[in-house]
Amino acid sequence: MSFPLLTATAALPALGAIATAAVPAARRTAAKWLALLVSLATLGLAVAVLVRFDPNRVAEDGNFYQLTERHSWIPDFGVQYELGVDGIAVALIALTALLIPFIILAGWHDADPLETNSSRWRPTQGFFALILAVEAMVILSFEATDVFLFYIFFEAMLIPMYFLIGGFGDRAHAGSDENAAAQRSYAAVKFLLYNLVGGLIMLAAVIGFAVVAGDFSLQTIAKDGLPDMATSTERWLFLGFFFAFAVKAPLWPLHTWLPNAMGEATAPVAVLITAVVDKVGTFAMLRFCLQLFPEASKWATPVILVLALISIIYGALLAVGQRDIKRLVAYASISHFGFIIMGIFAMTSQGQSGATLYMVNHGISTAALMLVAGFLISRRGSRLIADYGGVQKVAPVLAGTFLVGSLATLSLPGLAPFVSEFLVLVGTFTRYPAIGIIATFGIVLAALYTLVLYQRTMTGPVKAEVSAMPDLRVRELAVVAPLIALLIFLGVYPKPITDIVNPAVKQTMSDVQKKDPKPEVEAAK
Repeated sequence: MSFPLLTATAALPALGAIATAAVPAARRTAAKWLALLVSLATLGLAVAVLVRFDPNRVAEDGNFYQLTERHSWIPDFGVQYELGVDGIAVALIALTALLIPFIILAGWHDADPLETNSSRWRPTQGFFALILAVEAMVILSFEATDVFLFYIFFEAMLIPMYFLIGGFGDRAHAGSDENAAAQRSYAAVKFLLYNLVGGLIMLAAVIGFAVVAGDFSLQTIAKDGLPDMATSTERWLFLGFFFAFAVKAPLWPLHTWLPNAMGEATAPVAVLITAVVDKVGTFAMLRFCLQLFPEASKWATPVILVLALISIIYGALLAVGQRDIKRLVAYASISHFGFIIMGIFAMTSQGQSGATLYMVNHGISTAALMLVAGFLISRRGSRLIADYGGVQKVAPVLAGTFLVGSLATLSLPGLAPFVSEFLVLVGTFTRYPAIGIIATFGIVLAALYTLVLYQRTMTGPVKAEVSAMPDLRVRELAVVAPLIALLIFLGVYPKPITDIVNPAVKQTMSDVQKKDPKPEVEAAK
């Protein structure tokens, strides 16, 4: 029996979460180092998955999943403990495992006691244990090829996220402690309720799918083909799945929980939300909506593309008008998720490859920008843009890294998001030119809100409140520098990721029986 690499990749952070939570109360520093070491070991296992995965392997018996594991779990209901990965899942597992160590390092002091000798102290062990628990559940969501198993972890990750948002909020709050606690509680409850409603609707669809298909296994379906479903049944099941994924993504008009959650959470937890957890929604659209319900996916495409387009423009417009740095990044992310969903449902290989690449690049770019913003906010104690000015004169390294993160957010050529956004727009334009043209206005708005953000916070006269602001410290540089290096490397050379995801995209295109449109103008011979 081969080593269960996929199980180990998810089990390690889960066990690490338990071990971190069990560290004695007085050993906060030990808990931090344990969590960091566990996250680095998980990254090592994710690299092993990446190395062992062969993107060019020909599917055997129609099953294109690799590193598969399968064990009986609840045989009376046909539920299997079944794991497997394709190129899209491998890329997102690598992204998740890569970001968690940076999230832990960036949040090193976020759960420390507010006063050294105070009996009221924040449970540091719980903070880092919850982060590792989220990592385990997200990785299992990317690995699960049993629909019911996926649903379990898709919902279970809400619990640790609820406590991370509600119990460990941002200390840079404009109001009193009571008001800050109320805002955190509201954001956490809103996050939980939105996602629970989506999950309950999905549960009904999962049960319906089990009745129709008689099996939860994607690997079995890949070999034997999709079950026969009436057109109306397929459409209703598709809508049940898609609704839950659209809440998680988030897609307009189901997005309103995200600005509250990101605004009230600490910067590392905000990165965990938008760069890691939310990717499960867009990933699931590719794995479940398109592969299980191909005809319904094509039927719903026009409406979904319009919703994605609204997300792009609406998110960008609201980002332009924001006064809060973290809420600005949240609305920018809503716009970016609109691009990802538009690429998925453009039903072209360029669009879907770009969307998958966008998931990875958005995770890295948002992490870079939000974590630097978190370092900035922790120094000044305010999230308001108007409270800053002239930072580049007193903290040039902080300002420089903030600039690179901002330029990546607006998809500047030479940085990683540009390639993915370009592929999404090209892929969309070839089939839906009007949608592609309108979506380009989102890029113009992105340039507006990111450059204005930089100008108002980093340039101009030095405000008295930031005149003594220290530059980035060694720990903070260790967080930001690798992310910026990745943004530049993948902006110049995205081939390592595209080589992994393109075969999986071709398989998805085959599942929905779509081919790329032929060029209207033939090349000269």
